[in-house]
Amino acid sequence: MARALLRTEGLTQRFGGVVAADAITLDVKANEVHAVIGPNGAGKTTLIGLLSGEIIPQNGSIYFDGADITRLPVYRRSQLGLARTFQITSLFNDFTAHDNVALAVQAHRDHSFRFWRDARSQDELRRPALAALTRVGLGERASVRVDKLSHGEQRQLEIALALATEPQLLLLDEPMAGMGPDESARMMQMLQELKGGMAILLIEHDMEVVFALADRVTVLVDGRIIASGQPEAIRADAVVRKAYLGEKQSSG
Repeated sequence: MARALLRTEGLTQRFGGVVAADAITLDVKANEVHAVIGPNGAGKTTLIGLLSGEIIPQNGSIYFDGADITRLPVYRRSQLGLARTFQITSLFNDFTAHDNVALAVQAHRDHSFRFWRDARSQDELRRPALAALTRVGLGERASVRVDKLSHGEQRQLEIALALATEPQLLLLDEPMAGMGPDESARMMQMLQELKGGMAILLIEHDMEVVFALADRVTVLVDGRIIASGQPEAIRADAVVRKAYLGEKQSSG
């Protein structure tokens, strides 16, 4: 059995009277795709914020590759091999795709924001950036400005930024959000190609994508885990079907 690369114990976060994470205990094994699903307001985005370090939990612990990272800042988690994407892309629109990824490489190496000139001129930054772009299918679009890329290409670019940091675990927050059928198909193919090369924790509302990609699925409702297991078992679980799978809902 594969080791647990990421593990949480009793992870708890409240916002006022709302419990967004209610004693969440889960693990992500090395090189597996672990999907987290649930209805709107279930706490999925809060969970990914806790794991990435953007939110520090009020209670509970997070372990990554055996180390306690509960209170480490985002950049330290990145150094250890944890990277995330967002529901809404956050890119430099006036720069090319290649520039954006080169900046990500530089930021990961020295965590300085005084780097844009170096990122545009140094081959040791440009080569891994181009490799990451090629990996997500954007190698031939490297010289195109971000604002000239399609929405789907921008989503691919955001994943390239994460891959440029050479993560052991990739946190994907709604990678299919806002995509049409053709773009979704390309993203799906790309994620299939990434599968097995690193651990992926996937937040996604598209059940077709979830059940095609995931090795395990965890279901959140009102900040609590109500089920976790292999996709076939989750699909057949009566409690899960009543709480989520039988309803058409967006994520949150």
